[in-house]
Amino acid sequence: MAVTVMLVLGVSVGLYVLIYYNFIKGRQCKSDATLKGKTVIVTGANVGIGKMTALDMAKRGARVILACRVKETGEAAAYDIRTISGNNQVLFMQLNLASLDSIRSFCKTFLSSEPRLDILINNAGIEGKGRTEDGFNLVFGVNHLGHFLLTHLLLDRLKQCSPSRIVVLASRAHRRGRIDFKDLNPPGDAWRDIVQLYCDSKLANVLFARELANRLQGTDVTCYSVHPGVVLTNLARNFPYWIQVLVFPFAWLLLLSPKDGAQTSIYCAVQEGIEMYSGRYFANCQVQQLQPHARDDAVAKKLWEVSEDLLGLTK
Repeated sequence: MAVTVMLVLGVSVGLYVLIYYNFIKGRQCKSDATLKGKTVIVTGANVGIGKMTALDMAKRGARVILACRVKETGEAAAYDIRTISGNNQVLFMQLNLASLDSIRSFCKTFLSSEPRLDILINNAGIEGKGRTEDGFNLVFGVNHLGHFLLTHLLLDRLKQCSPSRIVVLASRAHRRGRIDFKDLNPPGDAWRDIVQLYCDSKLANVLFARELANRLQGTDVTCYSVHPGVVLTNLARNFPYWIQVLVFPFAWLLLLSPKDGAQTSIYCAVQEGIEMYSGRYFANCQVQQLQPHARDDAVAKKLWEVSEDLLGLTK
């Protein structure tokens, strides 16, 4: 009996390893590009994909700014990355993407203290209830509008330091997204609505990257939207506790680690020769074809203009 159990266990482990490394783990960024003398901002870099992305940037020699909301975890992450990478040029700067004032304050501080910006990685994201300080739906406000304003305020510095890059963390969830210009800011009180709002925000990320690329033609600044894979992170931290407990054992077995989930972001930040794909969508370290609703340039342009209006950038 014991032999049978051990045999079944061994076969199960072997099968799991085979499936994970061949079908789940995905491609790794193999670029050996160095980033010495360059400055990188990574939003939401205190945990998960963002932290692993920032760690990779630091190992390549970059000056890395961890733009995070929570000071304690941001400073702890900066310490960890400095220790692991041996790079002391890793700093925490406070940024709350749910506050337009915080975004403007962050950019003012950064631009007055840092002479360079070579790579901006819009990594942070949220899926939960609530409103931003400025009255926007939390998911749409943070995932799209917050990063829209951040990029807008930092764009001139990126142009000055070109060739430079912008990486926008989107998601395959964009496939279920829709842009309803009559109701971009719904309350989102039910969890079913919040999931849909997340999908909508990820579609907005993809369309933002497309329109941004169009507006950046001729500047030597390129941008890319990215699906990291289905990753075990704290993105669903606002979900009810019982759901997290129920799902975690399966998630731990079947989802990517944050390190593996960071690979496509890293690829789009450092890989040489992908400049021709500016505005395109990447997954598994490869450019991917989008469904028609995610490559509608007319919708992308209108979303840009509406976003500018909502943020008061047209006044």
